[in-house]
Amino acid sequence: MERSKDRLTRQAGKAVYRPAAVARTLKSFAVSCLALALTGTIVWAGDEKLSRDLRPDSSTGEIDVIVQYNNTPTVSHHKRMAARGGTLQHDLSLIKSGHYRLPAGALAELANDPEVAHISPNRAVFAHLDQADATVGADVASSFDVDGDGVGVAIIDSGIGDNTDLGGRVVYRQQFSGGISGDHFGHGTHVAGIIAGSGKSSTGADYFHTIKGIARGASLIDLQVLDQNGAGSDSSVIAAIQQAIALKSKYNIRVINLSLGRPVFESYKLDPLCQAVEQAWKAGIVVVVAAGNYGRTNPTTTYGYGTITSPGNDPYVITVGAMKDKGTPGKSDDELASYSSKGPTLYDLVAKPDLVAPGNLIASTLGPASNMANLYPIVAIPMVAYCNNVKNNAKSTNYIQLSGTSMATPFVSAAAALILEQHPTLTPDQVKARLMKTADKTFPLSSSYTDPVTNITYKAQYDIFSIGAGYLNLGNALFNTDVAPATQSAASPSLVFTAAGTLTFASASNVVWGSNVVWGSNVVWGSNVVWGSNVVWGSNVVWGSSNLFLSAANVVWGSNVVWGSNVVWGSNVVWGSALVGAGSLTNGDSASSVLIGGEN
Repeated sequence: MERSKDRLTRQAGKAVYRPAAVARTLKSFAVSCLALALTGTIVWAGDEKLSRDLRPDSSTGEIDVIVQYNNTPTVSHHKRMAARGGTLQHDLSLIKSGHYRLPAGALAELANDPEVAHISPNRAVFAHLDQADATVGADVASSFDVDGDGVGVAIIDSGIGDNTDLGGRVVYRQQFSGGISGDHFGHGTHVAGIIAGSGKSSTGADYFHTIKGIARGASLIDLQVLDQNGAGSDSSVIAAIQQAIALKSKYNIRVINLSLGRPVFESYKLDPLCQAVEQAWKAGIVVVVAAGNYGRTNPTTTYGYGTITSPGNDPYVITVGAMKDKGTPGKSDDELASYSSKGPTLYDLVAKPDLVAPGNLIASTLGPASNMANLYPIVAIPMVAYCNNVKNNAKSTNYIQLSGTSMATPFVSAAAALILEQHPTLTPDQVKARLMKTADKTFPLSSSYTDPVTNITYKAQYDIFSIGAGYLNLGNALFNTDVAPATQSAASPSLVFTAAGTLTFASASNVVWGSNVVWGSNVVWGSNVVWGSNVVWGSNVVWGSSNLFLSAANVVWGSNVVWGSNVVWGSNVVWGSALVGAGSLTNGDSASSVLIGGEN
């Protein structure tokens, strides 16, 4: 298959993120990030119960909010809200919350309610196999006689279309977005194919290459939260997560795939989306989330660090970054995709992503209702790429290729399904620990990609904040028999600043990444993952006083913190509604964008 160097991006945030509002948010980000870097704490502006992007003095008319209560809301709570002019949109009792529409003028009174814990906007969320299956070792799964049979995977996305390759795999469907039922966008069907596509439409005498998924026996639960434009909201996603938990026993839902997200606006401890994924995790469901596609943000100052999106910033979940497999089954030539978001997370400084997996130019199923191939011809796959005796330049009607961390995420979800078929008693923490420990940890020290259109070069350094614990290796994970203690958490570690301005792991009790030889940090993240030849793990310092990009006097996370006056997102972030030209991925490209095409 000829690999295109071009890429288009679709930014779907136009209805929610207005430039003026974003400018105010970014200005407050700069102040909060400086305070965070210097003190390690969050500085609130206004009432501490209100998210910083939801202020009474800047809101008029009616607004949609998610109200978190100290206790699970009852009818009396909803009646009190009605007395303030509010109406209940979704009962989100999963996180002791409700989604309401109410007059903006009622915010101040609501914030003073002693039973209210936190108030945030109902934020918008968006959507974010040729050689890739061999790259992660999926071909080894057959030797273990596992295909995901009996394991339910909930795909919370734009829906799953009726592609032949997915016939019989979808056991339940429900719509939460309020839009048109069915996958009219195409993102969810593509994700579903990576997980469980049978390859039927590319199998037989006429085909020399089969495009199939990894866990082809898994049952798919289609929970549609994104509309025909790939846009949705926090409340829809939370409602879908709530339903996945309710259906867990009926369909043996053990995995949730979230190839979507939005920017981080507050600590994961307050973010309602993060609270929802934590509840699913505690209910025994492995939650796998895309890291985001902001890796090109500020390529000469912060190098895309600090751009992990929500709910991938939550320490419980498995957060996945994207690699380029270069169209070869081996990993020796693979590189980090320049758009893949990097950690640590805003506000909490959690080490993310947890893993990386193939996410560039991934071929998978096309939904019949999707118009993506017509709107963006670059995603089309020519029939000659996998079929013999093709006349003219016919394009596939069954498959397309997309790029992004959205595509990397289902590889890990499928891997989790196979492990859980093999070992059904494993907890989500044990699955996460197994995947992280067995990931490949051999990478180059650095790599770079120059955009052929803009001529901008994007640098990648292979450290804990770019590739996490390493590159998904399914064969290793299925062969491995190490089981983390059931009483210990596999939460991603947080980091703190030292007096010298460097970062170090914060000590945490009851976490599997302890001094134990089997699960020690050196084993999970590798001994050469931080700064290559300048390894500083010995003294437990993650980010030292020098690196490949900046001089010792101006370290990204050092005492002269770049975040302070030049916040990660910058003042020139593009939040426009227009498509960006081929080959370009501008600063601030939404992590929720669907990357069309990919890098070379």
